[in-house]
Amino acid sequence: MAVVEELIRKESDGTISFGNYTLNVKSKVSDFEHQGDLYKVKTFNELTKLEKNGMFVYESVPGTAVFHLDTNDNTISFEVAGNEMAQITLELEAEKEYEILKNDSYLGKMKTNLGGKLVLSLDLDEDEMDSIKVVKL
Repeated sequence: MAVVEELIRKESDGTISFGNYTLNVKSKVSDFEHQGDLYKVKTFNELTKLEKNGMFVYESVPGTAVFHLDTNDNTISFEVAGNEMAQITLELEAEKEYEILKNDSYLGKMKTNLGGKLVLSLDLDEDEMDSIKVVKL
């Protein structure tokens, strides 16, 4: 079972990992500094949410654990684990088309809404981590 016991942490490759879907009580860490940005994570079995500098980045219902979250202007990539089907919402650029890959398999293209939200539904297994990559076209 892969979770982030400390709720959020820096990885040696410059990415961050966050989330613990095994908790029965809401837990959070605020003002976590990484590369000049401040992160806030809220996580428990029903929800995992990440904000960067007060802006929405990631949310899953139910909760998940996210490893090696890496973002740049064109790509967001991470590994995710959970114990059931999860709806994951990402904040991206508004009204843009993105290519979605899961474990290097092409899942298709999706367009963000006016608010820049992209919603994925993933069937997760707590014994495996799925690699997700979202690339702006």
